[in-house]
Amino acid sequence: MDIDRRNNVTITGNPEGRTVVLAHGFGCDQNMWRLTVPALARDYRVVLFDYVGSGRSDLAAFSEERYGTLDGYARDVVDVCEALDLRDAVFVGHSVSAMIGVLAAALVPERIGALIMVAPSPRYVDDGDYRGGFSAEDIDELLASLESNYLGWSAAMAPVIMGNGDRPELGEELKNSFCATDPDMARVFARTTFLSDSRDDLKAVAVPTLVLECTQDAIAPREVGAFVHRAIPGSELVTLDATGHCPHLSAPEATNEAIVEFLGRLQ
Repeated sequence: MDIDRRNNVTITGNPEGRTVVLAHGFGCDQNMWRLTVPALARDYRVVLFDYVGSGRSDLAAFSEERYGTLDGYARDVVDVCEALDLRDAVFVGHSVSAMIGVLAAALVPERIGALIMVAPSPRYVDDGDYRGGFSAEDIDELLASLESNYLGWSAAMAPVIMGNGDRPELGEELKNSFCATDPDMARVFARTTFLSDSRDDLKAVAVPTLVLECTQDAIAPREVGAFVHRAIPGSELVTLDATGHCPHLSAPEATNEAIVEFLGRLQ
């Protein structure tokens, strides 16, 4: 398998350092980590990639059957880890990629030795006492809007997801990223993301884990961060001085500091 072509793998940083894998969220690509890479490159080997269907991945490799569940995306992570023969890597996942990392770590525990979850959510839909931030009706409307007019949905939702209304260029960047994604592939990834329920998977996490949440996040409210922290034994929870769902773009200094400090404690 030509993983470089399939997943547009990029390797940078210190070849002698521990490997850190950076994984993007829905509608994004590896470029979203460009403000984090410089903070890691001196001491760590940094691996970036695009999920199939995103960024500059091989779109011909996309299969609705495979990517209709988070397991399909977790297999992308496993493929990258195996192709590079990674051992004890640190997986940094943004948004839905945090849960994809949980699944991948369970599949290849020898290859992923720690998790960093940036604005994670194991379930977006409220369920009894669990508050995911959305009602089932909210998600149905969100997906119907996305499927009927993806470009319009992108223009409307990107600023909400990004937050930081006083910095409209951030929302514009996210909108452009959404719009650069094939609408049919985005539809599959969106349904897979927003209808997922990975709560039970959290209990099996047995590696050092850092949970990063924002003070205000329309997609993953703080109740979700607290839930993830409680569900993963021994995890650390850090509330960043940041708003929105993409702190690695809106508050890179605070995000990078928390990541680097955690990585330092792993040594």
